[in-house]
Amino acid sequence: MDNELIIRSGSSRVDIALMQEGKLTELHSEEHNINFAVGDLYLGRIKKLVPGLNAAFVDVGYEKDAFLHYHDLGPSVRSLLKFVKNTQSGKQRSSLLSDFQYEEEIHKDGKIDKVLQPGQNILVQIAKEPISTKGPRISSEISLAGRYIVLVPFSDRISVSQKIRNREEKERLRRLIQSIKPNGFGVIIRTVAQGKKVAELDEDITTLLNKWNKCFKSVKTEKPPARVLGELDRATAVLRDIFNDSFKSIITDDEGLYLEVRQYLNTIAPDKEEIVKLYQNKVPIFEKYGIERQKKVLFGRSVSMSKGAYLIIEHTEALHVVDVNSGNRANSKESQENNALEVNLISASEIARQLRLRDMGGIIVVDFIDLHRPENRRKLFEHLKEAMGTDRAKHKILPPSKFGLIQITRQRVRPEMNIKTREPNPNGEGDVEAPILIIDEIKVKIDKIIAKGEQKDITLNVHPFIAAYLTKGFPSIRFKWFLETKKWIKVLPRDAYQYLNYQIFDGEGDRVKI
Repeated sequence: MDNELIIRSGSSRVDIALMQEGKLTELHSEEHNINFAVGDLYLGRIKKLVPGLNAAFVDVGYEKDAFLHYHDLGPSVRSLLKFVKNTQSGKQRSSLLSDFQYEEEIHKDGKIDKVLQPGQNILVQIAKEPISTKGPRISSEISLAGRYIVLVPFSDRISVSQKIRNREEKERLRRLIQSIKPNGFGVIIRTVAQGKKVAELDEDITTLLNKWNKCFKSVKTEKPPARVLGELDRATAVLRDIFNDSFKSIITDDEGLYLEVRQYLNTIAPDKEEIVKLYQNKVPIFEKYGIERQKKVLFGRSVSMSKGAYLIIEHTEALHVVDVNSGNRANSKESQENNALEVNLISASEIARQLRLRDMGGIIVVDFIDLHRPENRRKLFEHLKEAMGTDRAKHKILPPSKFGLIQITRQRVRPEMNIKTREPNPNGEGDVEAPILIIDEIKVKIDKIIAKGEQKDITLNVHPFIAAYLTKGFPSIRFKWFLETKKWIKVLPRDAYQYLNYQIFDGEGDRVKI
């Protein structure tokens, strides 16, 4: 599968679009000089303990104190606290931990007031960005992510990604890391480390040790609250996590980003440096590659799919609800069960894409079309799991319930991507959902009808909003169709139609089936 990364730079933000086979799959936005991003390290001060929650609130400089639960302390938190204290007092003279005297690990079921005290300085990492009215969620189990490994201070454990299935490869990587791992640091071996040589892994460790040394120097001089180490900017962070041989191009409209990405690729994959291109055109980069258009289609309350099916996505404070609808799809040649299964499988693939695209997290409940056969329900469940297999966020999928509902939990570490997709109502006040995708679907069917050459007259029955969208303005969309096809399409508004419903009729008033 060919991947492309399109990066747009503005005065205040950078937008990053991941395209797979021309389809928008992920969309990331980053404000310039953003604080409290996932992975950032902060020197904070403990404000208060809440024994009832077994948690603490920590001042990291945000308007609301960050939340630190006992389970996020990490077993070596006492050693971390000692390291911070000794660093600030001057007793700890090196960032290396080979001679550091460790403290006793905490118990996993302990109490936070037995470990922390108000007023203590503590090194923490942002685990979840501020969302809605909540401050950031933090962890004191520090980890530094590289291209091939994750370095964990105050640990000696070596673990391998579960996605590496080959037992011999796992053991090979363990042996290599054991031979080059610095004392006092644990290592998590990432999936992309498969097949890599010791020199590449050693270079990654050296880079991460340099970052840890930079953090050490900041802790030495800074006073809390203060950011002591920033995560990579979002563009290089996305590259670090998803880049592989399937990428055929990385395109950006900013010369600074162009040089930065080339330099980063030269470090992790020198042979791929040439795929980075600087976009120089008067047409905005997201317009050129169809991203703006796809955004309007994909981020609305209603999401159309092939064969007339569509999703309705609703958001509440507690959860997300996705309703699967077959729309105007009907196939008399097959049973209702087979039709329902086909629509559900199409919907499962689109839902997996939507979760990544919108970065939806928390609880997601999907109301699929009822399936009566157990084997079809199993097929749907397995297909959804497979479709979400490439999702980097931690998630869990439960089998279909008796009511045909599938429940999904998905890790949420950043605010959900929310893009305005409504446009001014062409018939009056207010606004309506942008009808771009349904227009494209109608055009494809009309082209097929004209290509057959069997119909002299064509009448399109649609919802009044869609009718207005097609006919208002000059040149209207209908007029552009006429110039292209030399066929005038009569557009008839139908108040009884739902927004995504439409029918095409011939000159005799009979419905045209495609």
